[in-house]
Amino acid sequence: MRSPFGQWYETAGVRTGARRMFAQETEAGKVFYPERLVPYLDHEALAGLPPERRRELTVRHLYQFLLSTTHLETRVVNTTAELIANNRAGLDLPVSARLDAFKVYCDEGYHALYSLDLAGQIADATGIAIPPWDYGGFVDRLELTGRALLPDAPALVPLLQTVVFETLITAVLNEIPNDPSVVGVVRDLTRDHAKDEGRHHRFFSGFFAELWTGIDPGLRAPVARTLPALVHACLTWDVEPVRASLLLAGLDAATADQVVADCYLGEAAAGQLADTCQATVRTFQSAGVLDVPGAAEAFAAHHLLPSPQNPPGRPPSPQDASGHPPPPQDISGRLPSPQDPPVQHPTTRHPSSPRP
Repeated sequence: MRSPFGQWYETAGVRTGARRMFAQETEAGKVFYPERLVPYLDHEALAGLPPERRRELTVRHLYQFLLSTTHLETRVVNTTAELIANNRAGLDLPVSARLDAFKVYCDEGYHALYSLDLAGQIADATGIAIPPWDYGGFVDRLELTGRALLPDAPALVPLLQTVVFETLITAVLNEIPNDPSVVGVVRDLTRDHAKDEGRHHRFFSGFFAELWTGIDPGLRAPVARTLPALVHACLTWDVEPVRASLLLAGLDAATADQVVADCYLGEAAAGQLADTCQATVRTFQSAGVLDVPGAAEAFAAHHLLPSPQNPPGRPPSPQDASGHPPPPQDISGRLPSPQDPPVQHPTTRHPSSPRP
């Protein structure tokens, strides 16, 4: 069976990587996080902020990425990786696939470790404290939303949520490693992370193909029509760290709320949604989800379909924006057949990624 982890022992960061250490480079004009990737820095309400406050905002935005990694990797992704690895996911998986899930588990734990490590190093070097953001509200909302959307198939929820998180395209992992304006340790860490996540993308794309095949035919239609709302829930930005950072920068509460609303909610986020989700939607399309009656319409209603230049019917290629080859379909197994759930589609605000 083909595995994306064939060279894991020789190439995975947790196996071969060195501890990334901060070296002072800011005197040379390098930054901890590029301003162009902070959505609110161009907002008119921040026009009068002094350079030092703007710098602190970029550092705290980097903390958002690092802290969300520590929490989401261990509390969401590794919850599913453990289910797969210990054969508790409702699928009859071969040992090789379970071993691959344990490799995901090791990788994600290491990502959490070095993300918090780097945050601590930067806090020591800059004097900018690490805020006490634990993303508990976001994690709790994921669980509650999943239960509401698939009340009669709760075992599917963490599996589907993890597939979404592990197949997204994020600007941080795509752009920062190649940005010479960013300090070397941040570039190196995000490059390390991206390499591992490429393997995870392929694993979970293949896992979803077999998960979908194993779902009882009577359950596929409600699941297919529910997936867009589930994706929305995964991508709805946790804005509390953003608001807290703006308050620390000196904005009053009303202004901070307005900046958050302008930059993260409503139409501001809708334009990013299809781009962020395009690899995830292709994973679903490749498995046949969009062939289910009503599924394509549900994805379109949630603004999840790709642009006309890259429609969902077009097969993915190795040159697609995700940087990953077409998903393998080589994990076998069957899922138990729960009764069809009553599907509801609650209104959700237009999201962005929970990670910066």
